[in-house]
Amino acid sequence: MWLFQVLQRLSCIARRYKLYVVANMADLQPCPLKTHPSSSCPPDGRWQFNTNVVFSSDGQLVARYHKQNLYFENSFDTPPQPEIITFDTPFAGKFGLLICFDILFHEPTVTLVERGVRQLIFPTAWMNQLPLLDSIQFQQAFSLGANVTLLAANIRNDRLIMTGSGIYTPFSATYHHAKTGDPEEGRLLVARVPVLDPLWVGQSVAMEEGVAKEKSMSYRATDSGSCHQEGCLFSRTEPTSAADAYSTTSTSSMMYDPFTFVLLKGTKGSLNVCDGTFCCHLQYQQQLPQVNSKELYALGAFAGTHIVNGRYALQVCTLVRCAGLNAASCGQEVEEAETKMDFLLEGTFETRYVYPSVLASHMVLEQPEHLDKSAHGRCCHHQWCPAHVCVHYVCLSSMAQKKRNALYVVRKSCSVKGGPALKQTQVT
Repeated sequence: MWLFQVLQRLSCIARRYKLYVVANMADLQPCPLKTHPSSSCPPDGRWQFNTNVVFSSDGQLVARYHKQNLYFENSFDTPPQPEIITFDTPFAGKFGLLICFDILFHEPTVTLVERGVRQLIFPTAWMNQLPLLDSIQFQQAFSLGANVTLLAANIRNDRLIMTGSGIYTPFSATYHHAKTGDPEEGRLLVARVPVLDPLWVGQSVAMEEGVAKEKSMSYRATDSGSCHQEGCLFSRTEPTSAADAYSTTSTSSMMYDPFTFVLLKGTKGSLNVCDGTFCCHLQYQQQLPQVNSKELYALGAFAGTHIVNGRYALQVCTLVRCAGLNAASCGQEVEEAETKMDFLLEGTFETRYVYPSVLASHMVLEQPEHLDKSAHGRCCHHQWCPAHVCVHYVCLSSMAQKKRNALYVVRKSCSVKGGPALKQTQVT
């Protein structure tokens, strides 16, 4: 009875206000009782699923999705088969559905993207974990890496460290990240976003994206192994000294994974760090050093299988501020930073599913303006200017599902001498 009442109320809201409504709720479905040990049917003969429902503007139920990847959800069952669910709208074309932990896995998330779905709706109860998996950080990273629009709605709960929702496109981010102690109430986010469904708008999508990218971020990708005609993004800078090339590494736990770190020394330099055969390269230069500032930064790499609170393959290149002034503190949670730094970070990944993020001090997102990708480890670019007038930064992470070599680089847009002042960034 309660299920019918909830559905009826959602239908009435959609019809009354002429809106498409997506809601997350529980769903009960009967299943055939089977005595075979491999049967997924519970003893009471019914499944209970974590579910998204979608109502159209005339109040009709047009889509229902059951969550595939559960995260300590003992009250819910895993569907017998993964569900790839989409629905069509008259105003923006096709949308896909996923829930919370789903976003880290191939099914349904990558399958939706590979099928050309470029607008995704994402209800979540996301527990934030620094330095790599804060809610808004990964929401934006997924939007950039998958080149999609993501509408993300998170639960607000201080006790469970849950906050952070947003509207993300490959060109922009509108988000809210409450602080501990703020009122636990809803926040309405409104943003004007481009339609990305190519079947709905045809060739106009490419034109609109082209204009937006000129203003915001350029994403260049090729699987052909050939660089774009403009040339390579940057000439690899050799380490400034033998000490840089062979800096002492240390291993520290970050988010339960053993990262290999090398410390940044001095105000500028070029570093490499490897975890086995997986390597990351960093070029950096501090801007306007803070007086009496005592902060330690490290370049980290990890390639392996994450096994705590979920199991999935990872390859990560990251630049982080350490919690203290010793190497053992690198990888711990830090929310604030004073050092302003220009940097470029790159890695050659064995997957095409790479999600770049830049999370600045006080939980502020930075929008990379150039994310460059090439096959077979080659680096390509859209434009270039001298290093001393460019700002570079990125944190790269990857959910490895398929083997494919690719080099990913993010760089901030450049200003020429006499032009706009360089944008400074505090990184955490």
